[in-house]
Amino acid sequence: MIDPKQFDQQFDDMAKRLTEALPPGMRQVQSDVEKNIRAGLHSLFSRMDLVTREEFEVQQAVLERTRSRLEALERQVALLEQQLATGNDSSAQ
Repeated sequence: MIDPKQFDQQFDDMAKRLTEALPPGMRQVQSDVEKNIRAGLHSLFSRMDLVTREEFEVQQAVLERTRSRLEALERQVALLEQQLATGNDSSAQ
């Protein structure tokens, strides 16, 4: 899962930028708006099934190892099939 401390800082930054974009008349209620935006963003991201960069990179490495192993096994199967076909050809004569 995502580190909540990291997201809290990002939520604060996003909420602050959004409230700073409000028209001057709305800035009087900036604190309330900022809290509501922060809560909305937090709710939105908590419903998403997100992973951290670290988790993504670990899974990417696992996938790369799996792909490499699959390619090696495919070569091995092709070689065995070739040996089997060659063996059948010589025994048929």
